[in-house]
Amino acid sequence: MSNLDVVILAAGKGTRMQSKLPKVMHHLGGKPLISHVIERARDLNPNAIYVIYGDKDFSSRHQIDSPDLDFIEQTKQLGTAHAVIQTIPKLSSRHTLILYGDVPLLKKDTLLRLLDSNSPLSVLSTELHSPKGYGRLIRNQSGQIRKIVEEADASEEEKLISEVNTGIIFAQTKLLKTWLPKIENNNAQREYYLTDLVAIAVAENQNVQGVLAGSHTEVMGINTKAQLAQAERVLQAERANELLVQGVTIADPTRIDIRGNLNCADDVFIDINCIFEGTVNLSTGVSIGAHSIICDSDVGEGTQILPYTQIDNAKIGRNCRIGPYSRLRTGTSLGENVKIGNFVETKKTTLGSRTSANHLSYLGDSEVGEDVNIGAGTITCNYDGKDKHKTIIEDKSFIGSNSSLVAPVRVGSNSVVGAGSTITKNTEADKLTVGRSKQITVAKWKRPIKKT
Repeated sequence: MSNLDVVILAAGKGTRMQSKLPKVMHHLGGKPLISHVIERARDLNPNAIYVIYGDKDFSSRHQIDSPDLDFIEQTKQLGTAHAVIQTIPKLSSRHTLILYGDVPLLKKDTLLRLLDSNSPLSVLSTELHSPKGYGRLIRNQSGQIRKIVEEADASEEEKLISEVNTGIIFAQTKLLKTWLPKIENNNAQREYYLTDLVAIAVAENQNVQGVLAGSHTEVMGINTKAQLAQAERVLQAERANELLVQGVTIADPTRIDIRGNLNCADDVFIDINCIFEGTVNLSTGVSIGAHSIICDSDVGEGTQILPYTQIDNAKIGRNCRIGPYSRLRTGTSLGENVKIGNFVETKKTTLGSRTSANHLSYLGDSEVGEDVNIGAGTITCNYDGKDKHKTIIEDKSFIGSNSSLVAPVRVGSNSVVGAGSTITKNTEADKLTVGRSKQITVAKWKRPIKKT
């Protein structure tokens, strides 16, 4: 919407979170609570986004800092209206939308309906099965809001009303600037509350509209760790349902965590307790085994990820077989039909098509060609205590079990490294290289006897 300013209130201390971290910086779905709110604000294409914060030690702010955000400190926490007053010198658009940094599940469609209300003042509301403790919205016969009644002041008839206030407000900026200074702090907390805007607007015979949210969960506020956990399950259920609608098969939608963006092609299968972080792209026919964790990676068509596999910043080709218990670290790139087996770790390593490392190996800072076999227990010794060095294994090589390749080193194409070898020099192509100490038997050796 053009001619819109958005104000995000994020100055609450969040004492019930029992944490030194500002409440709005606690994570939901892999990112801070307030990041979700900022995304919804950006969806509306506003002229400006103002974030009101109150914690002087807002050191975690770097996680959300961006040129399109204007941070304003509320040095004294004197209520929600007092927080918005801090923005008055900067508000310049025709309309102002006030959101909360701890209400992260809002939907874009809901906010668009609020912005379409075409009223001097509009309040977002929701209906609760059990509204006890919440301020009730009292409407006239025309549907306009006449007042908000708090629980303690509500009559028995008013307590039967299920529509309650969420605190989210959309107003004409010119009027908002005249109303805010009129709010008083005649209450037990001695704070200035935004909800008083309704009474002021009604007193001036202004039309106050109430717009009902799509569901009560999207306007739930986060004040405790229990509520944070509840919101996490709501968010994950929504994300799982979106995937199911797209045709993804999920073994158990209640046991999946998507902490970023998960993009799936056709016929993808995801087993239980998998975690996806950052941006993950799964191509057609990919299968993800139980308890796997995948972060910022691309997985090629037809690839199988077996259980308990961890993948971070990797590119995996078509028809690969990874796991179980494999770990692919940053910089790993696999060609087609590659096999990475149990307890194999790769880091900053490329493996060509049809290469396999099936057991108990570490491949770091390596360039491995096509049709290579890496025997069990093989390691690339890439670190000399000061610098990292590269190992190159050319096409069709065979590395025997329990070999150590001391980088920098190159293994020639179509060659064999004998099992148990320590290779410190380049090997020739098409040759067998063995690097072992001579085996001897000590005739007079006696096995030590443990003293009792």
